[in-house]
Amino acid sequence: MDKANIKRLRTQSLLKELVASALNNFDDELINSQIVLDAECKKGRYDAFIYLDKQDYNKDEQQNILSKLQRVSKVIEAQCLNALQMYRCPKLHFKFDDTYERVSRLETLFKQINKG
Repeated sequence: MDKANIKRLRTQSLLKELVASALNNFDDELINSQIVLDAECKKGRYDAFIYLDKQDYNKDEQQNILSKLQRVSKVIEAQCLNALQMYRCPKLHFKFDDTYERVSRLETLFKQINKG
């Protein structure tokens, strides 16, 4: 593993903790109830994707939450910048993680294959 990869992984780990902490500080219940599952920085660490737990939200609720998070993303980025002590914080992009749904669909398919 090269030095740049190690820095990126360290930044991802720190962002996951810092964003979760920052979300808990908001007064809005929809924002502070979000669970950060993962953070993924793109090469160069200019963009970071923050993956959130869906928690049985429907599509409209997810869009509402994502729009609220986009409005407060600059505040979260500023808090992360102070904690990371970097010259620039990655631009945060929030997404709901659908990995669990994909895994459960695959498990269902495998069960169907094993039966028939």
